[in-house]
Amino acid sequence: MQTQKRQVVQGIKLPQVIDWLQNRAGGLYGGEAITQLEHALQCASLAMEEGASDALVIAALLHDLAHMADDETDETFPHGELAALLLAELFDRDVTEPIRMHVDAKRYLCAADPLYWSGLSHASQRSLIWQGGPFSVTQATEFIDQDYAEDAVRLRQWDDAAKVVGAKTVDLQVFVVMMEKLSLEFAQAVTV
Repeated sequence: MQTQKRQVVQGIKLPQVIDWLQNRAGGLYGGEAITQLEHALQCASLAMEEGASDALVIAALLHDLAHMADDETDETFPHGELAALLLAELFDRDVTEPIRMHVDAKRYLCAADPLYWSGLSHASQRSLIWQGGPFSVTQATEFIDQDYAEDAVRLRQWDDAAKVVGAKTVDLQVFVVMMEKLSLEFAQAVTV
């Protein structure tokens, strides 16, 4: 299964990412009352409002990209990891690592803050169980000591807050321009 997913990774380009956001993100977002696109835009808009780097804003936008892939993830291959793999040839690690780690950031926050669990939506509580439940103290310490862990925690907090029906967001086109500037494809074209 991992070999098949790696083939998808090698073929993904920025126009495909944009197409997925425009044409595959209209379905409801995992048991919430908003669409996948609304969730992505809310998450990225929250990151932008808090003054996050452009890379972290784009990570917030694309953190659930794997849910739009043809070969949807399963419990043995978490969606954060697949999204990071899908985007690895398009963006640097400052975009992909918070995405890869955002599921574990939820597990970390449940271990670090006893009240965090109660603030999660029902759908997010349910998915946490599938994702392995809260970290132990040792796992939480190991997690937060990693590079990009703090960015992943920020992304997770925006993710949790980005489930508001009818919320106003920044337009997708603003984020498309940011993605183009950050993409490795764009950087290579400029340097040629």
